[in-house]
Amino acid sequence: MITKKIYFAGEFHTTKTILNVENPYTNEVFAQTYVAGTKELDLAIEAALAVEEEMKFLPSFKKYEILQFIVSELEKNKEYFAEIIALEAAKPHIYALGEVNRSIQTFTVAAEEAKRLPKEYVSLDWTAAGNGKEGLVKYFPVGLVAGIAPFNFPLNLAVHKLAPAIAAGNPIILKPSRNTPLSTLALAEIIDKSDLPKGAVSILPMDRESGNQLVTDERFKLISFTGSPQVGWKMKQQAGKKRVLLELGGNAGVIVSDTADLETAVNKSVAGGFAYSGQVCIHAQRIYVHKDIFDEFATKFVEKAKNIRVGNPLVSDTEFSAMIDETNAIRVQQWVDEAVADGAKILCGGKRNGTYYEPTVLTQTRTEMKVCSLEVFGPVVTLEPIENFEQGVKLINDSQYGLQAGVFTNKYDEINYAFNHIEAGGVIINDVPTFRVDHMPYGGVKNSGFGREGVKYSIMEMMEPKLLVLPNNK
Repeated sequence: MITKKIYFAGEFHTTKTILNVENPYTNEVFAQTYVAGTKELDLAIEAALAVEEEMKFLPSFKKYEILQFIVSELEKNKEYFAEIIALEAAKPHIYALGEVNRSIQTFTVAAEEAKRLPKEYVSLDWTAAGNGKEGLVKYFPVGLVAGIAPFNFPLNLAVHKLAPAIAAGNPIILKPSRNTPLSTLALAEIIDKSDLPKGAVSILPMDRESGNQLVTDERFKLISFTGSPQVGWKMKQQAGKKRVLLELGGNAGVIVSDTADLETAVNKSVAGGFAYSGQVCIHAQRIYVHKDIFDEFATKFVEKAKNIRVGNPLVSDTEFSAMIDETNAIRVQQWVDEAVADGAKILCGGKRNGTYYEPTVLTQTRTEMKVCSLEVFGPVVTLEPIENFEQGVKLINDSQYGLQAGVFTNKYDEINYAFNHIEAGGVIINDVPTFRVDHMPYGGVKNSGFGREGVKYSIMEMMEPKLLVLPNNK
């Protein structure tokens, strides 16, 4: 049995409320930690505010050293973190290790960005009124940040809030998912050994009341949330004057042109559709294939989907395992059953066993079906033929979401058309929408979110520009 204490005000603590953590693959409790309430949160806030001024003026070289210390400790303990993620999230080891490596990269980029925080000179003599004056714009940390991280990337999506906050000079209180709190609490053990001021980072699984306080408490100046649109937009309404950064997922689409490399498109689309059981914000959910190559694409795609290596997430060659819990597996089953009852055809999969749901491919779907119109967040992919590229773009845009889209083509005019007309935060050419590297700007339009993540872009969200106007005595 693994036991982790929660971390706030620079120390590790227990509370009266125990949080049992289940392994979704075995449905057995394998670890426990503790739940924070408003008392613990208030102590964390007070400690954070006490070091806010110190964080604000922490020199760049010091922030760099702190972030690089975290990098070095994560490097030494990669397998340990990968095992924790595999156990708490049922994420196959190959993907869990990849997440740890991405977290290392996120901290590394934050360390570099801490050395080049933005400032600019502004010429003011464009008009007679500005003659003899010049301006300097410098960016200052906004203050205390609230971060809320999801279960599906329990370490790296938490790091996407922690690392930019440290680089920008903000204290931060992070709420991890109660399904998957262990990897971030293990990270707290590293952070505690660094030279970061005590209280600058707190990591607290929380009850509902204290979680709501992250949103409504005016002492927080920014909230960064990754999760469902229903929760995210409600948070924005309740957040008052604080800044809000929302990453809310979607039902990402893929277009496969008749000029695409078929093998590449199939291989990447299978990975994009079924990695981590489709529990990825940019999961390749809707795939539109030119009619001339649709049958061949579908045959190859289904064959590969049927041969994904399924099993225990701790086994090194496992590619596909259980979902996060049975509730979500049941929901996916219901959506698939509804689609089939309404005329959709199952090409493979479609069955559930506890928390496990088979890799499932549907066709003959319609845009109003839940498996198309909503975010499945499960191992379900729809395949549909299109008459031409423009129709594919139109179908991609026929969605309340707009996070990322993938386009397989070898025509420059189709690349340009996709970039200019697809309504999404990112268009990925000759790859799936599931592609992400951690320094790129990442976020969506419509119901997919508000603002951008990606280390430099998160840092900018977490800082406030201030203008200094000086006489320019020539």
